[in-house]
Parts: sequence; C-alpha cells; structure tokens
Amino acid sequence: MKSPRRKIYMLAGYNTISMGTGRSDFNPKKGSRPLESYIKEAGQAVLEKIGGADKVDEGVIGNFMAARFNNQANLPAFFPLIDSGLKFKPAISVEGACASGGLALMAAIKSVLAETADVVLAIGVEVQNTKKAVYGADILAAAGWNQSRKNGHAYFFPGVFSDRAGAYYQKYGKERTRMAMSQWYVNAIENARLCHTAQESENKKSNLYDMALSMPLNPKKFVDHLTVLDCSKVSDGASAIAVVSEEGLKKLGYKPEDAVEVVGFAQMTSDITMNPENPTSLETTKQAVAKALDMAGVSLNQIGTIELHDCFSIAGIMAIEAIGLAEPGKGVDFVIDGKSKRDGEMPINTTGGLIGWGHPTGATGVHQAVTIWEQLTGKAGPAQINIDESRPYALSINMGGDDKTLVSIVYKKAKS
Repeated sequence: MKSPRRKIYMLAGYNTISMGTGRSDFNPKKGSRPLESYIKEAGQAVLEKIGGADKVDEGVIGNFMAARFNNQANLPAFFPLIDSGLKFKPAISVEGACASGGLALMAAIKSVLAETADVVLAIGVEVQNTKKAVYGADILAAAGWNQSRKNGHAYFFPGVFSDRAGAYYQKYGKERTRMAMSQWYVNAIENARLCHTAQESENKKSNLYDMALSMPLNPKKFVDHLTVLDCSKVSDGASAIAVVSEEGLKKLGYKPEDAVEVVGFAQMTSDITMNPENPTSLETTKQAVAKALDMAGVSLNQIGTIELHDCFSIAGIMAIEAIGLAEPGKGVDFVIDGKSKRDGEMPINTTGGLIGWGHPTGATGVHQAVTIWEQLTGKAGPAQINIDESRPYALSINMGGDDKTLVSIVYKKAKS
C-alpha cells in the first residue's frame, strides 16, 4: 500500500511533565503520583481541546510494565475515569516495550482506516519511579529475551547498548564516537531547557560537553562503554493525542492546518531471541523508516524534523545512519558537525528526546507525535523551530527493546 486509503490526522496533543531525577519537584521519598492520575491528566487535556468525551469513538492506551511497576493491569478500564462520557465505549491497551506508545498510535490509525472510528483518543503512560533503579532495570529487561537475561548485566539494557557502543568503538574509533555521544547529550539538554515539561528543563549546568566527554567509564559500578549521561531517564509521565479521520476533523470543528496529516507509517518486528547480526547497525529501524518513507512518497530532503528513539546516545547516532542521513560510521560526523542540532541541517529531538525530555517508556511514542504536531503547527512555544515550506514533513521512530519492535510514522503539515 503506497498511501493510506483514508486521510488520517493527529491533533490536540498534550504531555504531562516527565517526572524524575533532574526536576526540583521530584522527591523519591514521597513516591510517585498514581498511574491513573497521569492517565486522567493527559486524557482530560485532550478532551478539553476537542470538545468533550462525546466526540470520542474509541480509546487506546500504550503501556509497557504497569503490572510490575504499579501492580496494575486492565488499563482500558481507566478511560471512564478520565470522563464518565467514555463509559461503555470501546478501549484497548497495547504493549511492545518502549514502542508501546507508537503501537497505541498504530492501533488508533488502523481503527480510523477500518472506519470503526472517526475520533480515537490515544494515550501512552508509564510510572517507573516506584522502584529503585537496579530493580527497575530488572523489570525493563523484559523488553529483551528472558533467557538472555540470565547471563545479562545487572543494568540489562544499558549493558545491551554498551555492547553495541563497544562494537562501534572498535569498528569506527572510540575517541570520535565519544565526542559525538557527548555532543548528543549537549543537544538533548539544550533542547530540553526550552520545554517546560521536559525532565531536564531545569538543567542549567555549563560546560555540558566537557562534563560529558570527561566523565570516565566505570565498568565496576555501571557498564563497560557508557556513562549515565549516555542513558535516557527513569521517568513518570503520560502523553495523549487525538487520531481522527477527515470526517472526525470536521466533527471536531478543526481546520486541517490545526492538525498534522499521517501520510506514511510502518510497524515491524524482528526475532527477540536473536542477537543482532551487525551490532553497529539498527537493521529493523532501517527497514521501518524506509517503508514509512516509501508509503508517504517522501524523500529525506523533504523532512523538516525528526523525533527518534535515543534510549542511549549510541542508539541516536546509529539511528541517524539507519535513517540514511549518514553512511555507516559517519553518524558521528553528522552529530559533531552540528547537523542534528535544532538549527542544523536536520533538527532532531527538539524538546530533548529520551535523554533530555525523559523516557516514560509507554508514553514515548505518543510524546514524539505530540512534539511533531506542535512543531508542524507552530505550537511548540520556546522550543519552536523554523519549518521551511520546502520541507513540510516530519518523521518519528519509536523502538521497543534492542531494535525488535519498531513504529515509524511520516507526518505532513496539513493545509486546507
């Protein structure tokens, strides 16, 4: 299928604060806000923008591990808590590790395409600060194959991407790769400072690059090839957005220019039991992006901004190569040369990405969509970048596990 047979739009997005270490209002001794409070905040914010619960046909919620972080399952039944008007309406939950939010968007898109709904309320949520970091890392390890967990690092996924980073160092050179990873951290914090909901919005430290570059690797206390600054945050938060048909857009009283149009998408998986054939390449990401761009009929030089899954800085660099912005081994130069900065050749993660904005795992894919909706409609506030008329498209990439579950979406700045 080259293009969707029905127009699909997203609008009225909302992000809660990404809560966790780095924010002055985070106090681990007081515990996390309840999971349902995040669902309610994000859901109600979207309903207020679209005119109420009676406009919604269906609901979908993306979440990874509420059953273990919060001892809570059956998340679809929280939709009536958002608003009593959602009672008796169909709702589902979806899970694909850190791509759960992207899967929520895909489920909503498919409902619109199937003509079972004209307006779908899509929510992503995760509350993870209920556990100490090392215990949380064990829970998050379920995004990988359980059998490999037996021999894995205590910090399982930092260990997985540490191995990828080590392979990349060996193949392409450690010094320049570390320079690029340090610059990635700087970009993330500088972008997060412009977004009040970002976890690192209050990070005012100077000399970020020198701090990141000089931080020593400490295998005895962490992992072999990454520092904590290379890692995304342990975060609590939720994001929500309305996914609607052309008829739904009219029903809500919105003009196309208030929305973004979904013009291409791809959803892919690879074998969770298999190690990557090439640890320096994100092959499933590469395939998903290529398929989404092909469906949209769009080339990279038409993309104005990208939200990609930088669970670790090395993943961000490897994603740049998987997208096709740089050849293998040259992603480091793309970053060092400033091409991924907000005023660079391809602005990436304009509110900080997973490292700067935060990574409430089940919410991340929806957060990416909300950020793109804000950017393409001029609603990003201090984080707004210039979207050139010749590049009216945007791309999101949401990855679950070690390049195992992928959702990539191409968006267009809509016009009447």
